[in-house]
Amino acid sequence: MTDPAKHQRMANAIRALAMDAVQKANSGHPGLPMGAADIATVLFTRFLKFDPTEPYWPDRDRFVLSAGHGSMLLYSLLHLLGVEEMTIEELQNFRQLGSKTPGHPENFHTAGVETTTGPLGQGLGNAVGMALAERLLAAEFGDDIVDHRTYVIASDGDLMEGISHEAISIAGHLRLSKLIVLFDDNGISIDGPLALAESGDQVARFEAAGWEATRIDGHDPEAIAAAIEAAHGNDRPTMIACKTTIGHGAPTKAGTASSHGSPLGDEEIAGAREALGWEYPPFEVPSDIRDSWRITGLKASQLRKDWAKRLASIDAEQRAEFDRRIRGDLPANFDEAIVAYKKTLAAERPKVATRKSSEMALDVINAVVPETIGGSADLTGSNNTRSQGLTAVNADDFSGRYIHWGVREHGMASAMNGMALHRGVIPYGGTFLVFSDYARPAIRLAALMGNRVIFVMTHDSIGLGEDGPTHQPVEQLAALRAMPNLLVFRPADAVETAECWQLALERRTSPSIIALTRQGLPTVRTEFEEDNLCARGAYELSPTDDDAKVSLFATGSEVEIALAAKVLIEQAGHAARVVSVPSFELFAEQSEDYQAEVIGSAPVKVAIEAAVRQGWDRFIGNRGLFIGMDGFGASAPYKALYEKFGITAEAAAEAALDRLSVLA
Repeated sequence: MTDPAKHQRMANAIRALAMDAVQKANSGHPGLPMGAADIATVLFTRFLKFDPTEPYWPDRDRFVLSAGHGSMLLYSLLHLLGVEEMTIEELQNFRQLGSKTPGHPENFHTAGVETTTGPLGQGLGNAVGMALAERLLAAEFGDDIVDHRTYVIASDGDLMEGISHEAISIAGHLRLSKLIVLFDDNGISIDGPLALAESGDQVARFEAAGWEATRIDGHDPEAIAAAIEAAHGNDRPTMIACKTTIGHGAPTKAGTASSHGSPLGDEEIAGAREALGWEYPPFEVPSDIRDSWRITGLKASQLRKDWAKRLASIDAEQRAEFDRRIRGDLPANFDEAIVAYKKTLAAERPKVATRKSSEMALDVINAVVPETIGGSADLTGSNNTRSQGLTAVNADDFSGRYIHWGVREHGMASAMNGMALHRGVIPYGGTFLVFSDYARPAIRLAALMGNRVIFVMTHDSIGLGEDGPTHQPVEQLAALRAMPNLLVFRPADAVETAECWQLALERRTSPSIIALTRQGLPTVRTEFEEDNLCARGAYELSPTDDDAKVSLFATGSEVEIALAAKVLIEQAGHAARVVSVPSFELFAEQSEDYQAEVIGSAPVKVAIEAAVRQGWDRFIGNRGLFIGMDGFGASAPYKALYEKFGITAEAAAEAALDRLSVLA
């Protein structure tokens, strides 16, 4: 049992730093750090395995502040524990340009931050992925090397967001017993009392999803400690509803919405200092309290050193494999396997849907990259994401490499972010491209954080046919291409699909979307080429011997149409060329000279894609011709749809020839 007075002073250090930093910035959320300070103090001083001198050692416990608006709680902890870069000056620069203390936690910016949170519910989804990755790696490398917990502080808002339903359902189904959610149950939202919008029973809700759940006093350190200790013995995930007072200690604003998202004000802070018995000036922590926090960090440092000894004692080959996976390096024979597979494709020239091409590529990839973890949002047979030999993960056996996510696109995407952040695994998951809208918030955070996650998005156009406009993506490609640091691939055949998979896996700092067809496509790359041509983003697939009068640009299933249009244009006596454009983003990374060469100087430029035009003007200019969609699709066999919407070789050729006649 910790001395109650000592605990109170350690928690009050968090409260004081939080309210001082928010006040100085004149911006921020003081209420949650002040209300949850007791929870955090018990967790970090008695339970959390975290070494401030090595904040990313592999077997640390993960702490996720899903309620990212309360970021000063986390920054105060990192400072008090002794993370080197989290100086008092950084706390004083809270929310200022270039500081290590942005408004919401950013894992790519601040040491000790596990994930970027702020959009509510995302941290909870990430934590499910982290807990899942821990179990997957433990099943392979053993509990001596991988044995840690994932803790979450979540707010009312986190649990109101729809993603929370998907996340807790997944975790309960898989019985992720090392996941512990500490619910900051303060009953207040920005608009006022939570009762304005919420009357559900969160404990009952979690229990119904297969969790252990309990209620405690969130300001009673012994009750907090007892609940966490009990959670360690549970055979399923645990939610602890910690009843707290938002803005605890503030004389007039505690327990009210006015302490949620605004500075308390000088007078209120003075009153809080008096109420808490905190007699120190802003940003000052007495040496005895600072020492108590630093000793906590030193204890965890010894745990890390003990783990390092265990790691050093295992088989050298297994240790090297573990280290490789944590670093994120791909196996040495990966490139060789892809090149050999491309030789096979050039010889066999399969005519298959690119979703099938993706499955074929995964048969090769998953055999040589053991850290890939596949899955689908209840569309395995449609997404073709389960390659040969992959067994499914279940609550009793985490040795598999395939996850049935259920109809939970958002939860899947968010959990995959957590898996990638955990390190040691490379997650990929499938759904239909149109349902990328369900997963978009998590995809955006993947791009912001630079996570290597791969989204397999099949049924990528009106080519899916009879399911109709509800399922036919039209604007999704353009919308996804608009997102910074997201690679969007749309391969034209089995060769390009293999190359796009290679690029997605090699790209450590970006998520990728691979958009794939339902309908069969011929092999358009018929000659073996060792180099990965898709790495250039766009390349001349079918050149002309003469000066081209028409340049045809296309992606995916429309490359076949462009090649057929080229034949028709040349039959009419005009030279034409075809450029395949599997990735706008990679093309933008090429030199200006290369881009100019690929775009060319043909007087007529035509883009063909069964989607909206947005984004194509970089290739064809605003006077270029576009063969594609300008509205929603329809329900019919796919060939009839291509005819109806004029996405045909004949239409493309006619448009090009008409333009040439005008220019003549």
